[in-house]
Amino acid sequence: MAVKKGMKARAAARKQRDKWKSKRWFTIRAPRHPWNFQRIGETLGESEEHIVGRVYKMTQQEFNGDFTKMHVLLHFRVTEILGQDALTMFIGHSHQSDHTRRQVRRYRGKIDSVVDIITKDGFLVRIKTMMITEKRIQTSVKAAIRAKAKEMIVGFGAKNIYAKLQSSLINGDLETELLNAVKPIYPMRTCVIRKSQLLQTGVVSDQGPTLDEIHADEQRQEAELKAKKAAALAAAEEETPSDDATILDAAEAMESISEKSVAVSESPDESSEEASDDESVSDDDDQASPQDFSSMTVAELKQLLKAAGKPVSGKKAELIERLSE
Repeated sequence: MAVKKGMKARAAARKQRDKWKSKRWFTIRAPRHPWNFQRIGETLGESEEHIVGRVYKMTQQEFNGDFTKMHVLLHFRVTEILGQDALTMFIGHSHQSDHTRRQVRRYRGKIDSVVDIITKDGFLVRIKTMMITEKRIQTSVKAAIRAKAKEMIVGFGAKNIYAKLQSSLINGDLETELLNAVKPIYPMRTCVIRKSQLLQTGVVSDQGPTLDEIHADEQRQEAELKAKKAAALAAAEEETPSDDATILDAAEAMESISEKSVAVSESPDESSEEASDDESVSDDDDQASPQDFSSMTVAELKQLLKAAGKPVSGKKAELIERLSE
């Protein structure tokens, strides 16, 4: 019995469960504020526990189509699963390191700063800025620029909610205000927020469109798109009869051209037949006329005798006599 149990255990171990069949697709959606559950991607998982907590990264170009922001990475963390939808929270963004290195050049000044702000609805966010001046500057000027940047960012966070901060980070409004605040101190070449990070969540608002409303809106848009495609196909089908008529006209024209070409091709045949008859007559005349056999070779004489059905043996004089008979 022990041997049988061991065999069954080994057979069961060899049977591996196909995990791929048990997985299903989940639609990743952006936060309600400020993007109204925008669809941003898809992910695969066995269960909801495997999906919650995942961090989904995408470029800003993929998010809103702005190709000038292809170096910006947006970070979303899945917080909740509703059916086939994975709801996320925006946890920050970052610039790609190669783009950051290209901003720094010789004989320029670089100012980095790290500022922790608390938004109006209680979110704690860390903002990292990078400011590039036209020329090298003293340490005191860097300190003044860094202090002014901190004052402006902290004030912006205190006056706005986290949803407003998200949109300002992505569309560049916060960078513009930062540039306007520090450029009176010293001329600036570049002023960007190279990284943001959500450290602590605050009060999440439930106002705004619900997920059911978003689904209904998406279904309505899909129905409108299908109707437009059907109308375009119907219009294309209506235009096809005229195309068929033009095709028939072209076919008839080709048939008439082919008939003309056949008639023209028949006339050269007739002329060629007449020419061949003339040639045969001339050949007969040539054969009837005396020929100078003495100037021909023995092989040529033998070919003529063979064609005439006469013997081909003997010397050249004998061959000439046979041909002249």
